[in-house]
Amino acid sequence: MERIKCLILGGGPAGFTAAIYASRANLSPVLYEGIQPGGQLTTTTVVENFPGFPGGVDANTLMENMREQARSFGADIRQGNASSVDLSHRPYKVVIDEEKELEAETLIIATGAQARYLGLPSEEKFKGAGVSACATCDGFFYRNRTVAVVGGGDTACEDALYLASLAKKVYMIVRRDVFRASKIMQEKVFSTENIEVLWNCNTQEVLGDMMGVTGARLLRKDGTVFDIAIDGFFLAIGHTPASALFSPWVETNEAGYIVTKGKSSQTSVPGVFAAGDVQDPTYRQAITAAASGCMAARDAEKFLLEQAN
Repeated sequence: MERIKCLILGGGPAGFTAAIYASRANLSPVLYEGIQPGGQLTTTTVVENFPGFPGGVDANTLMENMREQARSFGADIRQGNASSVDLSHRPYKVVIDEEKELEAETLIIATGAQARYLGLPSEEKFKGAGVSACATCDGFFYRNRTVAVVGGGDTACEDALYLASLAKKVYMIVRRDVFRASKIMQEKVFSTENIEVLWNCNTQEVLGDMMGVTGARLLRKDGTVFDIAIDGFFLAIGHTPASALFSPWVETNEAGYIVTKGKSSQTSVPGVFAAGDVQDPTYRQAITAAASGCMAARDAEKFLLEQAN
């Protein structure tokens, strides 16, 4: 059985940043990239808001650069996905792809979260070509254009308001006849002139051509089917943190996000740390994920020093 000083699970901005810092601290980190190397960021195209790239940067290029930077400092980056864990005592037991057994003195969980989609084939077809689950990532591309936001909660309202500051018109597609959002968010939406709420509607199909999204086909509760012309289709129906494997051992909140202590990355299990979207229900940005990866590596380093003393 292989013994690892610092094991990192997840190959997104949080995991790669943790690997960079852990390598520089001589923790000999081993990182397994998981089922989506590069993380959620690779589902978009150009990243406009990551510091240091005034002209934007291709998402896959950004993640490959992070990966190579971690490797340059000595991080051991591997393909594979954790299939089971035992966090009952140190060293922690982790099984990769149901066959490779590891022991970890410290563990950094950076497995991220997956945006929820409607499950439409046409939605999948136009991902990265007009379909997005991140308004703050991709909204800039729809300046003075028409977009739709699916959802009726606070996140959907926040996304619609953000997009309304850029786009010519924003449709909100809400499957009920009321919002689930807080009162103040509802009032902001209702007072924004270029937001139109389409109540009691479900999306049947995302419409488009070789250039990308051109519209959406909606079904009202009364059976009416109609099309709207749009350039962008944004999902705001929630995220699912990839925490199920760890929830029997570490504390999670009601939505499944791993709970960390105070301003640290420390979970409820000593020596187990969480970084990135798996523990962040609020910001969910590449830059905040990267920052928390730095925190997790520093916390792991401190923990190991304390154990040695």
